[in-house]
Amino acid sequence: MFKPVAMVAGCALTASLAFNAAAVTELTIATVNNGHMIEMQKFSKEFEKENPDIKLNWVTLEEGVLRQRVTTDITTKGGQFDIMTIGMYETPIWGKRGWLKEISDDANYDADDLLPAMRAGLSVDDKMYAVPFYGESSMLMYRKDLVEKAGMTIEDHPTWGHVRDVAEAIHDPDNGVYGICLRGKPGWGDNTAFITTMANSFGARWFDENWKPQLNTPAWEHAVSFYADLLANFGPPGSSSNSFNEILALFNEGKCGMWIDATIAASFISNPEQSKVADKVAFAQAPVSVTKRGANWLWAWALGIPAGTQKAAEAERFVKWATSKEYIKLVAKNNGWANVPTGTRISTYETPEFLEAAVFANAELTAISSANPDNSTLLPSPYIGVQFAAIPEFQAIGIAAGQQFSAVVAGKQSVKKALESANKSADREMRKAGYY
Repeated sequence: MFKPVAMVAGCALTASLAFNAAAVTELTIATVNNGHMIEMQKFSKEFEKENPDIKLNWVTLEEGVLRQRVTTDITTKGGQFDIMTIGMYETPIWGKRGWLKEISDDANYDADDLLPAMRAGLSVDDKMYAVPFYGESSMLMYRKDLVEKAGMTIEDHPTWGHVRDVAEAIHDPDNGVYGICLRGKPGWGDNTAFITTMANSFGARWFDENWKPQLNTPAWEHAVSFYADLLANFGPPGSSSNSFNEILALFNEGKCGMWIDATIAASFISNPEQSKVADKVAFAQAPVSVTKRGANWLWAWALGIPAGTQKAAEAERFVKWATSKEYIKLVAKNNGWANVPTGTRISTYETPEFLEAAVFANAELTAISSANPDNSTLLPSPYIGVQFAAIPEFQAIGIAAGQQFSAVVAGKQSVKKALESANKSADREMRKAGYY
């Protein structure tokens, strides 16, 4: 007689479990394998506790692979991801095309607390299409002990010529120390991004006012020759394959005397838990040549929501949590204020505990505030962007150029031939797109 009751109870339990399983929304997030993103994955367990109706699935990729995967997914409407880690290049282009969901503001999120440069770079017509997880510019990071030992100094805005002199003075490969480490791995957001800022300061530009590519000019040749010479004479072996993470590892091991790269690196190289030279680092603004314009880049790794996702509300709940003031405080509580994601919120730089803990704070904020995407070249140019031109065609153009630059560093290509080839590739893309 009691069997039917048990069966009813069992059915009810099964139904309840099925209902609960169905009520959980799974969000698939594509992200980059940078330190702060890895930490975000750890802390996101707190989000899942607060939001038991959401489960997070992470797809963590190397920077170049991430760019390819998310671009392919959104242009083909593949629907693989509910949240994408994207930047200041993709966001305005994709937002304008309707490929990203607008991120609404609310009192709790406080978008007015975002640094103006970050908010503007992720917006179209004052509408945000991604929110910054961390923001950055670029600056010079160096071993003050090695510089002092060599009897040299580094001013806040050193010239590239002086940087070369310092690199030569502190270069000591027999003892495992290289004068300078710079990105050499090909990619529009990798070596091309760095070399563009360098070329900007040498007076170069990607396009003239009629959108004609300008890579076969003396300014570009001077900049790329100077870059290749630095790495050939004072850089570590294998520089043509080095990106951010490879150089970070070298610097933390004490093998790099100087490094010009993302300001976000400062929080890692000054962390004694990660860096063997944490107490020996100092910072300066990016080197300049004939102009300061465009000498340091502007970027944000941001979280955007593809317009085609069926889980937009849940996705927005997560991206706002991960980029909130509360998230920054959560990281500070667990990891210390020196290790929070920076470059996004005004309130971070108004927090005494952060300013005391982060020796790089003022240099970082100065670099971010000085970058101007609307005026980044000495000669007039038709595009917006510092280390890139914010047009859809630039991704292919920058990748092709990066391969040529990397070949120069590897000793497989001359500077002149590399620039001629890059210019031809750019010309072909611009003609195909109908610019002229």
